[in-house]
Amino acid sequence: MTNDQPDQRQLPPTGVLQNSLQVASEHWFEYLVRAHPHHTDYAGIVWHGAYVTWMEEARVECLRSIGIEFADLVALGCDLPVVELSIRYHQSVQMGMAVVVRTRMVNMEGARVNWDYQIQSTDGQDLFATARVALVAVDREKGKIMRQLPPAVKEALVKLTAP
Repeated sequence: MTNDQPDQRQLPPTGVLQNSLQVASEHWFEYLVRAHPHHTDYAGIVWHGAYVTWMEEARVECLRSIGIEFADLVALGCDLPVVELSIRYHQSVQMGMAVVVRTRMVNMEGARVNWDYQIQSTDGQDLFATARVALVAVDREKGKIMRQLPPAVKEALVKLTAP
């Protein structure tokens, strides 16, 4: 792949994702949410943007679980904005349902951090959405993408890949 062409990675077919729910489960961070009325449309179906909010909450809580607070990133002069987002909706979540948002960091490439997500029923039987998100480290003062993650951030993120 050349540098001027975008990354063309795609989510695998739904069946592959459903079969992979048990694979590497020890590396997933799990975050429980409930679909409240403000997450839904008039038919009681969760609005597509609510899934993005839940994924962000899960990622922030995952980072907090390893000692990374966003306030600390700001103090370091670093932000991690989303630069790519791909979601596949498999079936809808209904108002009142509790679901588990599972997230894991896939890898770090320079200043880029890639994450995977699965939103599923609490019993693990139903898959509602899968997603991939890419973040990049940005120098808050300069407003520019950093060449590398700050060492303290990189050291903390390595904890997510440890078995």
